[in-house]
Amino acid sequence: MSGHSKWATIKRKKGAADAKRGQLFTRLAREIAMAAREGGGDAETNFKLRLAVDKARSNNMPKDNIERAILRGTGGGGGGALEQIMYEGYAGHGVAILIECVTDNRNRTVSDLRRALTRAGGHLGESNSVAWQFQRKAYFAFPAEGHDQDAVFEMAVDGGADDVQFGEEVIEVYAPVEAFKSVIDKLRAANIQPEEAELRMEPTNTTELSHDDTVKVLKTIEEIEELDDVQKVYTNLHVSDEAAEAMAA
Repeated sequence: MSGHSKWATIKRKKGAADAKRGQLFTRLAREIAMAAREGGGDAETNFKLRLAVDKARSNNMPKDNIERAILRGTGGGGGGALEQIMYEGYAGHGVAILIECVTDNRNRTVSDLRRALTRAGGHLGESNSVAWQFQRKAYFAFPAEGHDQDAVFEMAVDGGADDVQFGEEVIEVYAPVEAFKSVIDKLRAANIQPEEAELRMEPTNTTELSHDDTVKVLKTIEEIEELDDVQKVYTNLHVSDEAAEAMAA
Protein backbone atom coordinates (compact mmCIF):
# COMPACT_ATOMS: atom_id res chain seq x y z
CA MET A 1 0.00 0.00 0.00
CA SER A 2 1.46 3.34 -0.95
CA GLY A 3 2.17 5.94 1.68
CA HIS A 4 -0.28 8.26 -0.05
CA SER A 5 -3.10 5.72 0.22
CA LYS A 6 -2.15 4.85 3.78
CA TRP A 7 -2.16 8.53 4.73
CA ALA A 8 -5.55 8.94 3.02
CA THR A 9 -6.91 6.06 5.12
CA ILE A 10 -5.52 7.53 8.33
CA LYS A 11 -7.04 10.93 7.56
CA ARG A 12 -10.39 9.29 6.87
CA LYS A 13 -10.29 7.65 10.30
CA LYS A 14 -9.30 10.95 11.88
CA GLY A 15 -12.32 12.45 10.13
CA ALA A 16 -14.59 10.14 12.10
CA ALA A 17 -13.09 11.55 15.30
CA ASP A 18 -13.59 15.09 13.96
CA ALA A 19 -17.29 14.35 13.52
CA LYS A 20 -17.58 13.64 17.24
CA ARG A 21 -16.26 17.13 17.98
CA GLY A 22 -18.59 18.72 15.48
CA GLN A 23 -15.61 19.97 13.47
CA LEU A 24 -16.51 17.91 10.43
CA PHE A 25 -20.12 19.13 10.47
CA THR A 26 -18.91 22.72 10.41
CA ARG A 27 -16.81 22.08 7.31
CA LEU A 28 -19.61 20.16 5.60
CA ALA A 29 -22.07 22.97 6.33
CA ARG A 30 -19.74 25.52 4.73
CA GLU A 31 -19.29 23.29 1.70
CA ILE A 32 -23.07 23.01 1.32
CA ALA A 33 -23.54 26.75 1.79
CA MET A 34 -20.95 27.61 -0.86
CA ALA A 35 -22.45 25.15 -3.33
CA ALA A 36 -25.93 26.57 -2.73
CA ARG A 37 -24.64 30.12 -3.15
CA GLU A 38 -22.97 29.28 -6.46
CA GLY A 39 -25.70 27.17 -8.06
CA GLY A 40 -28.92 27.60 -6.08
CA GLY A 41 -30.57 25.61 -3.32
CA ASP A 42 -32.09 22.78 -5.40
CA ALA A 43 -29.91 19.67 -5.19
CA GLU A 44 -31.71 18.15 -8.16
CA THR A 45 -30.43 20.84 -10.52
CA ASN A 46 -27.24 21.83 -8.66
CA PHE A 47 -24.83 18.90 -9.07
CA LYS A 48 -22.20 20.37 -6.74
CA LEU A 49 -24.82 20.84 -4.01
CA ARG A 50 -26.04 17.29 -4.51
CA LEU A 51 -22.52 15.97 -3.93
CA ALA A 52 -22.09 18.14 -0.82
CA VAL A 53 -25.44 16.99 0.60
CA ASP A 54 -24.65 13.33 -0.19
CA LYS A 55 -21.32 13.69 1.60
CA ALA A 56 -23.02 15.28 4.61
CA ARG A 57 -25.60 12.49 4.77
CA SER A 58 -22.91 9.80 4.53
CA ASN A 59 -21.31 11.40 7.60
CA ASN A 60 -24.66 11.34 9.47
CA MET A 61 -25.09 15.10 9.48
CA PRO A 62 -28.60 15.92 10.79
CA LYS A 63 -31.19 16.98 8.22
CA ASP A 64 -31.82 20.28 10.04
CA ASN A 65 -28.11 21.18 9.78
CA ILE A 66 -28.15 20.49 6.04
CA GLU A 67 -31.25 22.61 5.50
CA ARG A 68 -29.82 25.50 7.53
CA ALA A 69 -26.60 25.38 5.49
CA ILE A 70 -28.56 25.51 2.22
CA LEU A 71 -30.61 28.41 3.57
CA ARG A 72 -27.48 30.32 4.54
CA GLY A 73 -26.00 29.77 1.11
CA THR A 74 -29.07 31.13 -0.62
CA GLY A 75 -29.14 34.28 1.48
CA GLY A 76 -31.14 33.34 4.55
CA GLY A 77 -30.43 31.91 7.95
CA GLY A 78 -28.27 34.74 9.29
CA GLY A 79 -24.52 34.75 9.78
CA GLY A 80 -21.92 36.78 7.92
CA ALA A 81 -21.39 36.48 4.19
CA LEU A 82 -19.08 33.58 3.35
CA GLU A 83 -16.43 33.62 0.65
CA GLN A 84 -14.18 30.86 -0.66
CA ILE A 85 -10.48 31.69 -0.98
CA MET A 86 -7.45 29.61 -1.96
CA TYR A 87 -4.25 30.63 -0.16
CA GLU A 88 -0.83 29.35 -1.16
CA GLY A 89 2.67 29.25 0.20
CA TYR A 90 5.20 26.91 1.79
CA ALA A 91 4.77 24.66 4.82
CA GLY A 92 8.45 24.49 5.69
CA HIS A 93 11.29 22.46 4.11
CA GLY A 94 10.26 23.75 0.68
CA VAL A 95 6.94 21.90 0.61
CA ALA A 96 4.34 23.71 -1.51
CA ILE A 97 0.91 24.09 0.10
CA LEU A 98 -2.54 25.19 -1.10
CA ILE A 99 -5.10 25.99 1.58
CA GLU A 100 -8.77 26.21 0.65
CA CYS A 101 -10.73 28.35 3.10
CA VAL A 102 -14.32 29.45 3.58
CA THR A 103 -14.50 32.53 5.76
CA ASP A 104 -16.54 35.53 6.80
CA ASN A 105 -13.39 37.37 7.95
CA ARG A 106 -10.32 37.42 5.68
CA ASN A 107 -8.13 39.19 8.23
CA ARG A 108 -8.71 36.50 10.85
CA THR A 109 -8.06 33.73 8.33
CA VAL A 110 -4.81 35.22 7.04
CA SER A 111 -3.57 35.89 10.57
CA ASP A 112 -4.26 32.28 11.65
CA LEU A 113 -2.58 30.82 8.56
CA ARG A 114 0.46 33.08 8.76
CA ARG A 115 0.98 32.21 12.44
CA ALA A 116 0.80 28.45 11.81
CA LEU A 117 3.10 28.55 8.79
CA THR A 118 5.65 30.87 10.37
CA ARG A 119 5.98 28.58 13.41
CA ALA A 120 6.85 25.75 11.02
CA GLY A 121 9.43 27.75 9.09
CA GLY A 122 7.07 28.37 6.17
CA HIS A 123 5.19 31.36 4.86
CA LEU A 124 2.24 32.50 2.77
CA GLY A 125 3.01 33.31 -0.85
CA GLU A 126 1.68 35.53 -3.59
CA SER A 127 -0.99 34.36 -6.04
CA ASN A 128 0.31 31.54 -8.27
CA SER A 129 3.55 31.26 -6.31
CA VAL A 130 2.92 27.51 -5.94
CA ALA A 131 -0.44 26.90 -7.67
CA TRP A 132 1.35 26.18 -10.95
CA GLN A 133 2.71 23.01 -9.34
CA PHE A 134 -0.80 21.53 -9.03
CA GLN A 135 -3.60 20.48 -11.35
CA ARG A 136 -7.30 20.10 -10.60
CA LYS A 137 -8.49 16.50 -10.74
CA ALA A 138 -11.69 14.58 -10.10
CA TYR A 139 -11.18 12.30 -7.10
CA PHE A 140 -13.20 9.38 -5.74
CA ALA A 141 -12.51 7.07 -2.80
CA PHE A 142 -14.38 4.06 -1.45
CA PRO A 143 -13.65 0.96 0.69
CA ALA A 144 -11.67 -1.74 -1.12
CA GLU A 145 -13.43 -4.63 0.60
CA GLY A 146 -15.76 -6.61 -1.64
CA HIS A 147 -14.59 -5.12 -4.94
CA ASP A 148 -12.79 -6.94 -7.74
CA GLN A 149 -9.80 -4.85 -8.79
CA ASP A 150 -9.99 -5.72 -12.49
CA ALA A 151 -13.71 -4.88 -12.63
CA VAL A 152 -13.21 -1.58 -10.81
CA PHE A 153 -10.28 -0.63 -13.03
CA GLU A 154 -12.18 -1.40 -16.24
CA MET A 155 -15.26 0.47 -15.05
CA ALA A 156 -13.28 3.52 -13.95
CA VAL A 157 -11.27 3.74 -17.17
CA ASP A 158 -14.45 3.27 -19.21
CA GLY A 159 -15.85 6.30 -17.37
CA GLY A 160 -12.79 8.40 -18.24
CA ALA A 161 -10.48 7.84 -15.24
CA ASP A 162 -6.74 8.09 -15.86
CA ASP A 163 -5.47 6.52 -12.62
CA VAL A 164 -6.74 3.97 -10.09
CA GLN A 165 -4.87 3.30 -6.83
CA PHE A 166 -5.64 0.08 -4.95
CA GLY A 167 -4.83 0.16 -1.24
CA GLU A 168 -5.45 -2.44 1.43
CA GLU A 169 -8.47 -0.53 2.73
CA VAL A 170 -9.27 2.13 0.14
CA ILE A 171 -9.58 2.37 -3.64
CA GLU A 172 -8.82 5.82 -5.05
CA VAL A 173 -9.84 6.89 -8.56
CA TYR A 174 -8.46 9.96 -10.34
CA ALA A 175 -9.87 11.47 -13.52
CA PRO A 176 -9.83 14.68 -15.57
CA VAL A 177 -12.29 17.29 -14.28
CA GLU A 178 -14.50 16.88 -17.35
CA ALA A 179 -14.91 13.15 -16.60
CA PHE A 180 -16.28 13.72 -13.08
CA LYS A 181 -19.93 13.00 -13.88
CA SER A 182 -19.25 10.04 -16.16
CA VAL A 183 -17.05 8.34 -13.54
CA ILE A 184 -19.46 8.84 -10.67
CA ASP A 185 -22.35 7.64 -12.85
CA LYS A 186 -20.37 4.45 -13.59
CA LEU A 187 -19.67 3.91 -9.89
CA ARG A 188 -23.28 4.47 -8.85
CA ALA A 189 -24.52 2.17 -11.62
CA ALA A 190 -22.37 -0.53 -10.00
CA ASN A 191 -23.89 0.29 -6.57
CA ILE A 192 -20.64 1.86 -5.38
CA GLN A 193 -21.24 4.94 -3.24
CA PRO A 194 -17.94 6.83 -2.90
CA GLU A 195 -17.09 8.06 0.59
CA GLU A 196 -15.38 10.95 -1.17
CA ALA A 197 -16.27 12.43 -4.56
CA GLU A 198 -14.82 15.84 -5.24
CA LEU A 199 -12.59 18.06 -7.31
CA ARG A 200 -9.21 18.49 -5.66
CA MET A 201 -5.76 19.83 -6.40
CA GLU A 202 -3.09 17.20 -7.08
CA PRO A 203 0.65 17.96 -7.36
CA THR A 204 2.33 17.39 -10.70
CA ASN A 205 5.52 16.41 -8.85
CA THR A 206 6.21 15.59 -5.20
CA THR A 207 8.87 16.68 -2.73
CA GLU A 208 10.58 13.90 -0.79
CA LEU A 209 12.03 14.68 2.65
CA SER A 210 13.70 12.69 5.40
CA HIS A 211 11.41 10.73 7.70
CA ASP A 212 11.67 13.24 10.55
CA ASP A 213 11.08 16.26 8.32
CA THR A 214 8.12 14.55 6.63
CA VAL A 215 6.48 13.96 10.01
CA LYS A 216 7.14 17.58 11.01
CA VAL A 217 5.42 18.87 7.86
CA LEU A 218 2.50 16.45 8.33
CA LYS A 219 2.01 17.82 11.85
CA THR A 220 2.00 21.35 10.44
CA ILE A 221 -0.63 20.29 7.89
CA GLU A 222 -2.76 18.80 10.66
CA GLU A 223 -2.48 22.01 12.67
CA ILE A 224 -3.63 24.05 9.67
CA GLU A 225 -6.50 21.65 8.95
CA GLU A 226 -7.79 22.22 12.48
CA LEU A 227 -8.15 25.98 11.95
CA ASP A 228 -11.79 27.03 11.89
CA ASP A 229 -11.79 28.58 8.41
CA VAL A 230 -9.85 25.84 6.64
CA GLN A 231 -11.74 23.43 4.41
CA LYS A 232 -8.99 21.49 2.62
CA VAL A 233 -5.21 21.43 2.43
CA TYR A 234 -3.18 20.22 -0.55
CA THR A 235 0.59 19.76 -0.66
CA ASN A 236 3.26 18.25 -2.89
CA LEU A 237 4.76 16.30 0.02
CA HIS A 238 5.62 12.66 -0.64
CA VAL A 239 4.35 10.60 2.32
CA SER A 240 6.19 7.34 2.96
CA ASP A 241 4.59 4.32 4.64
CA GLU A 242 6.80 4.93 7.69
CA ALA A 243 5.74 8.56 8.01
CA ALA A 244 2.06 7.67 7.64
CA GLU A 245 2.38 5.01 10.32
CA ALA A 246 4.20 7.45 12.64
CA MET A 247 1.29 9.88 12.34
CA ALA A 248 -1.19 7.12 13.16
CA ALA A 249 0.65 6.14 16.34
